[in-house]
Amino acid sequence: MAQPPRDRDHEPRRARASGDARSTAEAAFKAVTTKKPEGPVTSAAIPGVRQQVTLRIDQDVLEHFQADGPGWQERISAEFRSSATN
Repeated sequence: MAQPPRDRDHEPRRARASGDARSTAEAAFKAVTTKKPEGPVTSAAIPGVRQQVTLRIDQDVLEHFQADGPGWQERISAEFRSSATN
């Protein structure tokens, strides 16, 4: 049978009380540093709020939208919107 752990003075260690300072500190540290599980991605709460994304588009498509100058991102967004609603 295994021997109980002993401290420096070779005395058997006592079990920690559930409310001792170290246990309380460890519980507080764990609560703050434990990563919470991420929930599902939700849509914007306010209509019209834009979300920054990274998107890979063929060069010729990008040049087509940029040819008319400023506002090309809005034009791409309008095309996406019309495709999504059809």
